[in-house]
Amino acid sequence: MTGFGKATFQLPTKKITVEIKSLNSKGLDLNVRMPSVYREMELGLRTQLSNALERGKIDFAIYIENTTEQTSTRVNVPIVKAYIAQLLEIYPNADETELMKMAVRMPDALKTERDEVDETEWKQIEGVISDAVNNIKSFRIAEGSALEREFLQRIANIMTMMNATVAMDSERIENVKKRLSAALEDLKVTLDENRFEQELIFYLEKYDITEEKVRLENHLNYFIQTLADSEANGRKLGFITQEMGREINTMGSKSNHAAMQKLVVQMKDELEKIKEQVLNVL
Repeated sequence: MTGFGKATFQLPTKKITVEIKSLNSKGLDLNVRMPSVYREMELGLRTQLSNALERGKIDFAIYIENTTEQTSTRVNVPIVKAYIAQLLEIYPNADETELMKMAVRMPDALKTERDEVDETEWKQIEGVISDAVNNIKSFRIAEGSALEREFLQRIANIMTMMNATVAMDSERIENVKKRLSAALEDLKVTLDENRFEQELIFYLEKYDITEEKVRLENHLNYFIQTLADSEANGRKLGFITQEMGREINTMGSKSNHAAMQKLVVQMKDELEKIKEQVLNVL
């Protein structure tokens, strides 16, 4: 969701600059700054930005730079004269230049004439806004392409580690059997072999990770499929990563094998990096 877009346009008497900045956010947080003369257009502008940018903490600003010597701020002559007259009553012998400096700093000494919105001018400003929106969209698309490559790489890493975990499952099971058999031998008791095998199978079923492997693989494939969708899917990707985390955690709790636990830790690390970046997806 991070991005930046800027566009400018030169009118006969002023330069219009539009800037849009976007940061990550769970929803849409839109902050609009614009000259007061255009305030009546703000509602429609907010709707336009909401539809175009969808999510993110958006800072939108319109800057006006006068390129002529004209100014909309005027000296409020009657007020200034009244201030000077009052000051002369207090300081009859005061220098009028000094009184003038004091008077123009008094409240209401300056007034700003509010111009009406020129429809033709606003249409031109709307074009500048559209250019800025397109620029920030282009920025987001470029960032999204980089994120997609990173996601696919990390998903591939998790898939590889998961397969490596499954590959050493038979070794892990064999180690468990040996440890149990050695423990029973130390007890020096006579066992029913059939009963021992039944109990061993029951015990090993608790450590079986086949279901977790299948579900995790499905989640990984679903993540890739969702990533390829044209619609905004950041929230959905976040939900999928939560499900992936559950399966990885369960595999870790069942592993009971140092090498497998190491791979589980590495999968968690890859998943955390994915979660951090998913926050940047619309």
